[in-house]
Amino acid sequence: MSARGGTLLRVWLEHFTIIVDDYDRAIEFFTGALGFELVEDSPALTTEGGRPKRWVVVRPPGAQTGVLLAQADGPRQAAAVGNQVAGRVGFFLRVDDFGAAYERMTTAGVEFATEPRDEPYGRVAVFLDVAGNRWDLLGPVP
Repeated sequence: MSARGGTLLRVWLEHFTIIVDDYDRAIEFFTGALGFELVEDSPALTTEGGRPKRWVVVRPPGAQTGVLLAQADGPRQAAAVGNQVAGRVGFFLRVDDFGAAYERMTTAGVEFATEPRDEPYGRVAVFLDVAGNRWDLLGPVP
């Protein structure tokens, strides 16, 4: 499955980016409210405008794919904060224990846009991240 006719043995999605207003508030949300691990928080090269930036990666415990938290730089990026997928649910957090995750997140102040409901693919409720993006919290099929 490669251009040379060979097989790709290992392929995975390493990171995806969420644009945020503030690194520290985003880290607190993902590690505190969602229980993610802070994998890396390092200084990075400056932006095109010369402003400092950081390489910040969080991920669910035991996961391989990380979320790169990128602080908005400039008006175009600031306009995308909370609207990365044009108002649709664009991120999906699967959990083994929906009830425990929902309770922990609610207690931590996570805003849920819908009440939990049962779907053929599992228990689901839509929540907003620190930037305002919509996520599905997904549990097992009841």
